[in-house]
Formats: sequence, C-alpha cells, structure tokens
Amino acid sequence: MYSLRTIQIQDNAQLAQIIREVSKEFGLAPEAGFAVADPILDDLYTVYSQENAQYWVVENEQGQILGGGGISPLQGDSSTLEIQKMYFLAEIRGLGFAKKILENAFEFTEKQGFKSCYLETTKELWQAVKLYEKLGFKHLTAPKGNTGHSHACEIWMEKQI
Repeated sequence: MYSLRTIQIQDNAQLAQIIREVSKEFGLAPEAGFAVADPILDDLYTVYSQENAQYWVVENEQGQILGGGGISPLQGDSSTLEIQKMYFLAEIRGLGFAKKILENAFEFTEKQGFKSCYLETTKELWQAVKLYEKLGFKHLTAPKGNTGHSHACEIWMEKQI
C-alpha cells in the first residue's frame, strides 16, 4: 500500500538519493547539467516550502519514500509554474503516481492563480513524455525562463490550465 503526501523535512535525504539513483539509471549525468546536479537537491523541503511551490512524495506503509514530484515558480518567468524533480523508483513506476502528482500540480496551479505549467525533459525519459502529451502538454520550440537545464533537456513542454 502506498500513499501520497506533501514533503516533510525528514524526506530530504531519501528524495536526494532517489533522484541520484534514477538519474544514474537513465544516464542523466550531473556534469551534463541535469537536475541531479542542482545545488538544492539535498534540501528540497526548503525549496518547496516557499510561496507558490509544493512537492508530493509517494511512501509505503513503512514510511519509505519511493518517489515524488514538485512544482514551483519558473525562474525567469513569474507567470508560470514549473513541474520539477519528478522521479520514481522502478517498483512504483506505472502505478499512476506521476499522473496523480501532475493532477495535483494542475489543481495547485489553478488555485494559486497561474495559467500554465511548464517542464523540461529529455528523450531518455520517453515514457514520461508520452504521459505529458496525454495530459495536455504541448511541445515548445524553445525553452522558457531560466532553469539552468535547457542545454541538457532538449524537450520543452507547456500546458495551459
């Protein structure tokens, strides 16, 4: 049995480890500029405790974190929220948690008064891209904002809320 809840400070270490592990699994090297290299990786609780930000984690009955995903203001474009740090261990992939977190993010976006969600990803994460397309994200021809990942992530997508 798994549950979905918002991030807590004690989740930081487990989440950082999951992001590092899944990034390695998919060949998303820190030196290439992917999210795994973000300096905030070990303190996601602080990042997602800020205004207009939220992060949801998936945990099992033993309290072990198995993945999560978040949303926060897009750097360089204060009118848009960005889907960020969505990583799941293999054992819970395909169980609908990415879709549920995205639906939570859409609801959060609307409630906060924003009109769109943006994300950046890479072709290595093709299964995620298919989900994003299914949920209404449209491909862009150039990145938005200033994420610092745009050179590593060649896929840019946005969904109007």
